[in-house]
Amino acid sequence: MPDIIELIFEDHVWFRQQFATLDELKARRRLDIAAVEAVWSSLAERLDLHASAEEEIFYPQLLRVGDDDAEEETLDAIGDHNDIRDGVSDAAEYPVATEKWWAAVARTRVANDEHMAEEEREGLADFRTAPKELRVSLGRRFAEFFVVHPSTSGVDTSDKDPETYVREVEQDLDREADSADSGSLRIGSLKGQTW
Repeated sequence: MPDIIELIFEDHVWFRQQFATLDELKARRRLDIAAVEAVWSSLAERLDLHASAEEEIFYPQLLRVGDDDAEEETLDAIGDHNDIRDGVSDAAEYPVATEKWWAAVARTRVANDEHMAEEEREGLADFRTAPKELRVSLGRRFAEFFVVHPSTSGVDTSDKDPETYVREVEQDLDREADSADSGSLRIGSLKGQTW
């Protein structure tokens, strides 16, 4: 079973390929709007699902086991997810392949490219030090997320306030630590723990 880092990278590669396909379709002498719409609809949905899966599965664990930069990286990532979602939402406001639609898709692409580069350089790189068992377990959960949610129906794809998101995850981690500590002599946060 691939670990979560590998699965996130696979999505990143696929995102880049899909945007490149849109470039190719746009460059053709005769634009096939149905083909453009087909590529975009699956890409837009996967972008939203990917962000939701990362927010549910990856970023809470990065905050748990990451280094001192994990909080800053998570705040930045949630902001990036919002920018990507906003681009997807903006594109939905216009007919496919119109000038305003292409502009919204371009904004989505820029936000996504910046997010992927930062995530690959920071959060994913930092998470390589997490135990292999944890990465594989999270990879299983990440893959299952897309089986359970083959579409965005029923998935919260709304923008999130980055600071509220981090604060709520950290409160959950503190509650878990308090629960784990009750009845034992261990005291403290789960930050840096690997189990």
